[in-house]
Amino acid sequence: MISKRNFIKTLALSAGLPFVSNGKDWATWLAAQPINNNFWEQIRNDYDVKPDYINLENGYYSMMAKPVMEAYLNDIRTINKEHSYYMRTVQFENKYKTRDRLADLLGCKKDELIITRNTTESLDTIISGIDWKAGDEAIAAWQDYGSMLDMFKQQERRFGIKLKMVSVPNHPQSDEELVQLYKNAITPKTKLLMICHMINITGQILPVRKICDMAHAHGVEVMVDGAHAVAHMQFKIDELNCDYYGSSLHKWLGAPLGAGILYVKKEKIKKIWPLFGESGFTDDDIRKLNHTGTIPVATDLAINHAIDYHQKIGIERKEARLKYLRKYWTDQVVNIKNVVLNTPAATERAGAIANIGIKNMAPAQLAKILLEKYKIWTVAIDNERASVQGVRITPHVYTTNAELDKLVQALRELGS
Repeated sequence: MISKRNFIKTLALSAGLPFVSNGKDWATWLAAQPINNNFWEQIRNDYDVKPDYINLENGYYSMMAKPVMEAYLNDIRTINKEHSYYMRTVQFENKYKTRDRLADLLGCKKDELIITRNTTESLDTIISGIDWKAGDEAIAAWQDYGSMLDMFKQQERRFGIKLKMVSVPNHPQSDEELVQLYKNAITPKTKLLMICHMINITGQILPVRKICDMAHAHGVEVMVDGAHAVAHMQFKIDELNCDYYGSSLHKWLGAPLGAGILYVKKEKIKKIWPLFGESGFTDDDIRKLNHTGTIPVATDLAINHAIDYHQKIGIERKEARLKYLRKYWTDQVVNIKNVVLNTPAATERAGAIANIGIKNMAPAQLAKILLEKYKIWTVAIDNERASVQGVRITPHVYTTNAELDKLVQALRELGS
């Protein structure tokens, strides 16, 4: 009589798959397989990939998978057909159902989360909604996203606050080095600290929980830019101990453009002023921050389809795959003469995103050559204050090893 263990082993081997007893090992193995693996080949087929160039700029906006797109189009048709009836009957009921699923996915309480249109709207709502006084201080990094820095600068002009800037090293030696960097900038006047969960221009993952714990010990609130972390890596918002968290869902979750989230810790909601006037909810109800007028509500429904597709892959397997793809190409180019890697090499310090430069070559020129000569689409990042000058390379789950091999060959030729 065959044992259950031997039966599973026989089944795996008959399918041409290795047998591993640990679920994490299994996920890691699947994630690392070349595109001819049946699972990742099917994922590739689920995307309508444009053949004109290799798209390695998925960090700005990643296309929806075809099953998500088709379901989204059906939602648009349904809402168009029902028009005002839908809007006046089930619009908000459906929005809150989607919000509840997102709260479960992200690991936070439902009454601490709203659906927004993007990270900028989410975090600028917090920056503009704080009751600033002249002399208050906020801390941010040169590596942070420009839209939020612009909103801080507006508060400087409007209320007389002071924005203090730090620079995150591209290759930190430890979490403690990063915690200390922010700690050194805190003064008795510091009111808010903004950090990235994953830095958009380099892909570096910051030790959010450690930074939050340190800041709270000094009486400072923490706002996290999680634009690239949601559906990219495993985490629960409740475990981060942050006060505010914003993200976009059109990046790694694969929702349509115009979908984001804002998390506000329950006890912080009351003091935040809405971006738009709202009298329909109490001051301690996070929905007061969600008054943005009439928007394309089919996007709220489409988030559900994106969650379904994301869960089909599984976050453990997805994160492992994305890290594998980044390591696959960076390990091959890091020692090439004149190549500069602006992203930490350690697996735990980066996901799919990496930034690469060529010595004595402007980022814009490198991006232009990659597109025109090698048919590789990227984005140039030229930020001297952040010590990041290169192109951002962002593969996605549908990216193949063969496509990354072409990038490696191009960098070898350009770096020699």
